[in-house]
Amino acid sequence: MGLAVIEHIEHPFAKGNLTPDGVQWSAEKTTSTDDYETVEEVTVKPPALGAVIEFEFGLTAAVKSTGATESVLFKWQARNKGGTWVDLHGEVTYAANASAYQEYTYSGRFKPVANFNSLPFDIRLAVKSGGAGGENAVGKTKNSSYVKVTYSAS
Repeated sequence: MGLAVIEHIEHPFAKGNLTPDGVQWSAEKTTSTDDYETVEEVTVKPPALGAVIEFEFGLTAAVKSTGATESVLFKWQARNKGGTWVDLHGEVTYAANASAYQEYTYSGRFKPVANFNSLPFDIRLAVKSGGAGGENAVGKTKNSSYVKVTYSAS
């Protein structure tokens, strides 16, 4: 019997009450420290297991600061279930005076790497304040975000 290539797609973020325009957001997460904190974390568990060929992402978040002077930093991360986090892109800075929500979408295909190369896997949005001046970062994820994993199963 040969290998089967399987594509599994999920929209795992920001589930909740339906809205009139179909746009849903996760609960807001306001940081309480100066370190990265998780806004929303999900686990993707495809119905079958196999060897990962590639991941594809379309991830949208909105971030802001609780004040007008500090910046907000964020990054999307993934890992093998329960493992060490891997950055899916470089750290992003929403510059000072970030007091209004700004949406960011990060998308593309991602090859398996150490610590992120197996099924199931976790994905999260992490945010932090850009300074120690007393302001906090706020973030939320959008329901249009998706994850696609292509893998081979026997």
